[in-house]
Amino acid sequence: MAERIIVTGGAGYIGSHVCVELLAAGKSLLVIDDFSNSSPEALRRVEEIAGSGVTLLEADMANPAHTEKIVRAARDFGAEGAVHLAGLKAVGESVAEPERYYRVNLGAALTLIEALKAAGARLIVFSSSATVYGERNESPVDETGAIGPANPYGRTKLFIEEMLRDLARADVSWKIANLRYFNPVGAHPSGRIGEDPLGVPNNLFPFIAQVAVGRLQKLKIFGNDYPTRDGTGVRDYIHVCDLARGHVAALEYLSKEKTPLAVDVNLGTGVGYSVLEAVAAFKRASNRDIAYEFAPRRDGDIAEIYARPDKARKLFGWKAEKTLDDMCSDHWRWQRENPEGYGR
Repeated sequence: MAERIIVTGGAGYIGSHVCVELLAAGKSLLVIDDFSNSSPEALRRVEEIAGSGVTLLEADMANPAHTEKIVRAARDFGAEGAVHLAGLKAVGESVAEPERYYRVNLGAALTLIEALKAAGARLIVFSSSATVYGERNESPVDETGAIGPANPYGRTKLFIEEMLRDLARADVSWKIANLRYFNPVGAHPSGRIGEDPLGVPNNLFPFIAQVAVGRLQKLKIFGNDYPTRDGTGVRDYIHVCDLARGHVAALEYLSKEKTPLAVDVNLGTGVGYSVLEAVAAFKRASNRDIAYEFAPRRDGDIAEIYARPDKARKLFGWKAEKTLDDMCSDHWRWQRENPEGYGR
């Protein structure tokens, strides 16, 4: 079983929680992060929670000038596999800056492949996204759903999936899991690590949390005329700790499989909640009023999507366990105890 794991983007929101779970599972970690959208403090707190340390390489996965030191670090570390989380992730920003998204996200994936090959490793758990499905599916959507991402961010995820599948076809020693996340929210129950976006948040839950704690005046809800039960978008929200456990389960599955493979697997709860339902749940958790106003739909957003997560249970023995109220309570604890995030 793979024990020495590279985690790209390991200081980020999802990455920090994945590191906690991997350390709890006894893995040795090489974290590669350039801290462009994260903080070194997150890794210090990961080590505090886990009671063990990580090896850190500060580097930009998408910068060709850093490739050599990344390759050398992977080889020196003796990497046996990787969890690939590094990349840009804002839908609206990707619509405005598509070339940046293609350059960064695809470039980072290619660098990781080169580094793993140099280390003699052939195992990748990739942070993909449900955005690869687009809007042509009825929910719940499973892994055979129609592919058609509605924005450049989703297309970068799809192209990397295709790249990895081609890699596995060309070299049967590769084992790959493309994990199609739905909407990660919440925070570690300790309140020590959580989502800390730079500037105004792009995602719903950190925006709600910052309104609740007084950092922002009101939430802007994009679209109230969707064909959903209350007119607002419906999404499958998954607790970030459940999501992190899914990565450990995927690594264990790939490590045990004897045949070459590349699998696509949804990580979601199978339940869809509207924006207004999420706001109401956060209001319950925080006991704070959440002021909001409606705004026009954003380019690239779709009305409704939630997962059919049966494949993850069948292959990995994994299922999401935490409720929407759990997600809101843990997210609020993080925001209340860290009103300025990591204080960058």
